[in-house]
Amino acid sequence: MTPLIKALSTLALVLVLGGSALAQEYVKGEVVKVDAKQQKLTIKHEPLTNLDMPAMTMVFVVAEQGLLDKVKTGQAIEFRADRVNGRITVTDIK
Repeated sequence: MTPLIKALSTLALVLVLGGSALAQEYVKGEVVKVDAKQQKLTIKHEPLTNLDMPAMTMVFVVAEQGLLDKVKTGQAIEFRADRVNGRITVTDIK
């Protein structure tokens, strides 16, 4: 493989990976309900542009149990959500 082809391949990979990371941004919301047993959060949120969803209140599964420890009902949060195994999932909370 020539150096030019290697460089272009690397650049293409960086753009693809970087683009997907940029698409997933933090969204403001308010925790309406915490269901630790089912590992779910009900969140009233702003539009989720990466998922093409309008602002609404909906139930999300969480990617890991530790995310539930960060929140309580009525708390304002900023979070990331994405499709994971076909389910809309909260992947991070700050």
